[in-house]
Amino acid sequence: MRIVIVGGVAAGMSAAARARRLDESAEIIVLERGEHVSFATCGLPYHVGGEIDDASALLVQTPESLRAALAIDVRTRHEVTDIDTAARTVTVHSERGVETLPYDALVLAPGAVAVRPPIPGLDSPRVHTLRTVPDALALRASVGSARRAVVLGAGFIGLEAAEALARRGVRVSIVELADHVLPPLEKEMAFLVGEELDRLGITVHTGVGAREIVSGATEDTVVLTDGTRLPADLVVLSVGVRPDTAFVERAGIRCENGAIVTDEHGRTSAPGVWAAGDAVVSIDAVTGLRRPVALAGPANRTGRLVADDILRPGSARPLPRPIGTAIVRVGRLTVAMTGANRTALTAAGIAFHTIHLHPHQHAGYFPGASPIHLLVHMRDDGLLLGAQAVGTDGVDKRIDVLATAIRAGMTAPDLIDLDLAYSPPYGQAKDPVNLAGMVAANVLDGTLRLWYAQDLPTVRETALLLDTRSHGEYRAGHLPGSLNIPHTHLRDRLDEVRQAAAGRPVRVLCASGVRSALAHRILAQAGFDSASLSGGLLTLRAVHRDGAGHRDGAGAEPRPEPILRPAA
Repeated sequence: MRIVIVGGVAAGMSAAARARRLDESAEIIVLERGEHVSFATCGLPYHVGGEIDDASALLVQTPESLRAALAIDVRTRHEVTDIDTAARTVTVHSERGVETLPYDALVLAPGAVAVRPPIPGLDSPRVHTLRTVPDALALRASVGSARRAVVLGAGFIGLEAAEALARRGVRVSIVELADHVLPPLEKEMAFLVGEELDRLGITVHTGVGAREIVSGATEDTVVLTDGTRLPADLVVLSVGVRPDTAFVERAGIRCENGAIVTDEHGRTSAPGVWAAGDAVVSIDAVTGLRRPVALAGPANRTGRLVADDILRPGSARPLPRPIGTAIVRVGRLTVAMTGANRTALTAAGIAFHTIHLHPHQHAGYFPGASPIHLLVHMRDDGLLLGAQAVGTDGVDKRIDVLATAIRAGMTAPDLIDLDLAYSPPYGQAKDPVNLAGMVAANVLDGTLRLWYAQDLPTVRETALLLDTRSHGEYRAGHLPGSLNIPHTHLRDRLDEVRQAAAGRPVRVLCASGVRSALAHRILAQAGFDSASLSGGLLTLRAVHRDGAGHRDGAGAEPRPEPILRPAA
């Protein structure tokens, strides 16, 4: 059997390696358009920033090593331009010319390419992308003489590129069309990332795009849609990717919005043709929405399973639906997410509850305790739908636990019973994941009723705001018009609350949501219409961007009016 694989890196090379392990007699040919067939795409920004100094460390395998270890015929700088699905051949362009190559099984793993929006001046030599090893080498070479850089796009790669450039001493501005950085992240979580970017000296412009790039003799100028002009010695284009599938569509293989449509085993609409990786339509495991998922983990796993279906069709497992687990480092912070966010859940018509917590990553009495800002979405019946976390330590393992729970179809209250490792340097007896389950269970059974930071304007008009922090915390900054009664005094001052409420609901708050939850139980059992602010003032400040904003000359976003006011 001859298996021809179009595209290397994650999906293609996983399919090739698995196919060899299953069938020593198969002829396996990998056709890669670029000069590298197996490289660490996710490591590219760290080479630019100097943390991975040797570019050769990014090359996972070479054609020679693959030939020696797995007897795979890897042909770099070979571009497939056409597929004849009836004749079962592909047309290949290389330095040797054009040839027609027959196949018994064809695997399409062309991946994705950087989106290039119609921005005048985008062809300037100072504009770079960051998708391949040559991209990383060119960008790193340009950094030495650069003083100012503009990164277009604040997704994962954009933020990693911005941090890498800042690490090299370049003044960096990020431009993001969405209203906050890392658009898949919820707004209140992205606020924390924005603060860290500010600490790193990176200026952020959100809610605007690039209108044009004006080339000059010594530098370019990126002109934003709000008129802001940003001088730049280099520009990094990172506004997203699209499936690299023009040759696939020309062959009549079914695609959807440019992505290849497959069945549950990776089979395309053409007999004998499979597809895997970034160029394939995936069905989201939580929402059922259809979209490509450009993540290395799913690409590697689906490539392997496609090889199983080619060589063991009767026993191959179906391709799992992705849940979109992802993680990124931003300065001192780790930012991670899994499952669906509000936008996806709303688009899918799924009703959900959200909880916010800010527990420490390990025992508070052990040195180095720091908060994990944790957000969890769940369905009305408690089924876990998504989670996001931001913190300086312990974020990765909590998101991985929650990703496993989502894959297993667990409910949020099930998290209470997870038997997780505990020792003071590593966690808490009630791990943040367990605590999320406890809060969720209280919400679902009515023990805890929440109100949300987004509801503040309405709450101010219709309810009594009760601040249950200490008097010192209240004096340092509070919501104007709120009544301050520390939660430890509340039982003795219920008449005061009743008089101040004057028949209105009581909406309770504290710093993180713990003390206000205790106060809510007192009030609810005393007959009050009470609810506790989810995530407390930490979350409220993030939602309303209290103190946020960046100043860097004309056109910069002004700082909003503070939400919290100190006592007079």
